Amino acid sequence: MTRPERALRILHILRKVYPEVHCELTHSSPFQLLVATILSAQCTDARVNMVTPHLFQKYPDAHQMATARQMDIEKLIHSTGFFRNKAKNIRRASIAIVAHHGGEVPRTMEALVQLPGVGRKTANVVLGNAFGLDEGIVVDTHVARVSQRLGLTSQHDPLKIESDLMKLIPRSAWTEWSHLLIWHGRRRCFARRPDCAHCEVAHLCPSAKKFLTHAKG
Repeated sequence: MTRPERALRILHILRKVYPEVHCELTHSSPFQLLVATILSAQCTDARVNMVTPHLFQKYPDAHQMATARQMDIEKLIHSTGFFRNKAKNIRRASIAIVAHHGGEVPRTMEALVQLPGVGRKTANVVLGNAFGLDEGIVVDTHVARVSQRLGLTSQHDPLKIESDLMKLIPRSAWTEWSHLLIWHGRRRCFARRPDCAHCEVAHLCPSAKKFLTHAKG
């Protein structure tokens, strides 16, 4: 079986395993998803979802966030880590959105990555989940780890991993693929001790035998 054939088979199986797959960052607008994604850097989605209700209650949109004091944002997001830099980027991005985009989150990769604190990964999250635009594949720690273990890439740089995956997965499934690997990474293919014995795609994974042998030993 070729690598592209194996990738499509994995996609087919994971769709059945996680039929309810979705973005786990709670949001009610593209702007809120953008902010939540910025907060998710070096932080769990669960922690972000504990913080954002209070943050969005006070600053629900770009206009409100742009007028906030950085120290007030910092207090609300403190527990997400790196809170000073995140607060600065959120405020500056909000100001840019109001000044250059009429208060609405832009819908292009080019415009999004020009916002403070927004890189390609964050832009992919927003484009795919807020606007239904498959411009790329989100590569976080879970996507990188699972893709490498599945033998779909040997790269370690996120951009190179994304490039490899985009060649294997149909464009219409790029956003979905990211979610599937993230869910699988959180529920089965753990960083330290992957549950290969119960993994639904272990028979398609070149790393499974190694982990299973190690577990027995």
